[in-house]
Amino acid sequence: MAQFNVPSETARNSLVVETFRGVDLNNSPSNVDKSRSPAAPNMIRDQVGKVRKRMGYTTKLTAPEGAAINGVHHLLEETLIHAGVKLYRLVKATDGTWSLAEIGAMANARSRSFVFDQKLYLLDGATYQVYDGETLSAVADNATVPTIIISRRPTGGGQVYEGLNLLGKKWTESFLGTADATEYQLTTKELSDDPVTAKVLDAEGNWVDKVENTDFTVDREKGIVTFTTAPGESPVKGQDNVQITASKVREDYLDAINKCTIAAVYGVGGSTDRVFLSGNAAKPGIDWYSNFEDPAFFPDTSYTKLVRDGGEVTGYAVLSNTLAAFINGASDERNVVVRGGTLDEDGDALFRVSNTMIGQDAVAPDTFCRTDKEPLFLTERGVFAITAEELTGEKYSQERSYYIGSALRAAAGKREASACIYGDFYALALGGTIYLLDLQQKTYERNSPYSSYQYECYYWPGIPATVLFLDGDALCFGTADGRLCRFGTNVDDVTGYNDNGEAIDAYWETSDFDGKIFFHVKTFTGVAVRLAAAINTGVAVYAQVRGVWKQVFSSGTKARYFDGSFRYIDFSKFTFSTDRTPRTLFGKIKIKKADKVRFRLQNNVLNEPFGLYAFGLQFKEPGGNYKKR
Repeated sequence: MAQFNVPSETARNSLVVETFRGVDLNNSPSNVDKSRSPAAPNMIRDQVGKVRKRMGYTTKLTAPEGAAINGVHHLLEETLIHAGVKLYRLVKATDGTWSLAEIGAMANARSRSFVFDQKLYLLDGATYQVYDGETLSAVADNATVPTIIISRRPTGGGQVYEGLNLLGKKWTESFLGTADATEYQLTTKELSDDPVTAKVLDAEGNWVDKVENTDFTVDREKGIVTFTTAPGESPVKGQDNVQITASKVREDYLDAINKCTIAAVYGVGGSTDRVFLSGNAAKPGIDWYSNFEDPAFFPDTSYTKLVRDGGEVTGYAVLSNTLAAFINGASDERNVVVRGGTLDEDGDALFRVSNTMIGQDAVAPDTFCRTDKEPLFLTERGVFAITAEELTGEKYSQERSYYIGSALRAAAGKREASACIYGDFYALALGGTIYLLDLQQKTYERNSPYSSYQYECYYWPGIPATVLFLDGDALCFGTADGRLCRFGTNVDDVTGYNDNGEAIDAYWETSDFDGKIFFHVKTFTGVAVRLAAAINTGVAVYAQVRGVWKQVFSSGTKARYFDGSFRYIDFSKFTFSTDRTPRTLFGKIKIKKADKVRFRLQNNVLNEPFGLYAFGLQFKEPGGNYKKR
């Protein structure tokens, strides 16, 4: 009897993606791991392994005359805004609106700050200023007057006590008087016209003020103070009994500090009792450190020349009780100079260089941010890190932004980039895009073998941020045209998914799917998406076949639920479903004789959240070889 064989149906294959990590902008779509995306604008990690559309932002206010936002600073509960040539206090009304209250004048340049003893010190490259919670003033206006010498005889000598203060033109000299001397020679000649003051210790041990041209005269050219009556010997044996305070303007002294733009708070043993300043363009590679517990006193002897023949300090980081200064452009290629603080036998602080390292130059002062274990900073090659374990090694820098490295390297204006720690993310504003490194997701990447791990990354294009800052848990930014904008924080509020009323275009592209054998033809028959349910949400699925995108599926209202309140109802997309659990959606598609397909899961609808939990494909691979038509 004749027998017939019925051909079996071609096996149906499936591919499932249930973990969404981040983007990979370095590799071609064919080489991107299926858990990552070669293009996913405006997406962010929700819970680990799941992603969602970012929240939108609202412009809260615009600075007067659209002045550029040069800096945002914080003192206790206050937020201060540096816009154009003014410093303002940010005022937040109970109705959620913001306004600005002027405090004082600043230079129209990027500013940075630090807090010391509940005062805010500001650097703008023109004037070193301090804000005490009420007023803004130049630190030099109330600079500490040092006692530079003690136990000095009227004719000279004495013991050096403190250095001159770079911030002030005044200093004090302390004398041990003799019985008949009326002339007291100061250490410096050619005094300024500012009044000279003096104090003399009387027989009861009280200091008595003496007045110029009444109790004494001054030869400013020679630096001699002549008393009308000799102060005499000290009533207390061995204790100085004459103090003279004079003034002299020294070239470049005040500008050395006023023109600084970078600061660190650091002291002996890693304490926070001194201030280090650098970033003076006229004196690159040099930094100065303040006296103990005194940001208004920078001795002229307390400085370090960190680099010679080119190079500038771009930032600081404190690690394991040491201070690391990051150098850009050093001719000897040293990128980090590490110092530790100790006390000498006289109790004076010494900050000696203990190590230097070679790696990538840090290029952007406003991108230094400390995570739990390491500081991150921007280089020409991406975001790098330095760790405490590497302080004694020859190589210091480890890449942390491999997956967005190509985009960062291509971006212009790196020096003006700004960064902050936003929840579990390192957020970086660069070239009109905000890049995010997910500090919760670390991955070893074999193509970056000298780094212990990489962070998963995301990016938000088209955001004109020049300065990033936080308002509570909200990410905020300032712009070059004076706007202060704030991203929403309530992910369940569908009205927060827009940028000043404009829809947010968010999508997740897959890598190229090419089946079991890349040169066989495939027929794709179905797509499945698991979406986070929301009052308003949806997904459109597009497929790229032979370089052309076309829509192959739309979820409609299938992932929506009705909360019974009618608050956000769009009756054209109404549903009676009250199911708030993630929705599994399946759609039949028909893509024939393709070698590979890339899919895009997209939501660009106004005020619609969009969360991805899983994606799947059904396809057949009949076995014929692909021939391009």
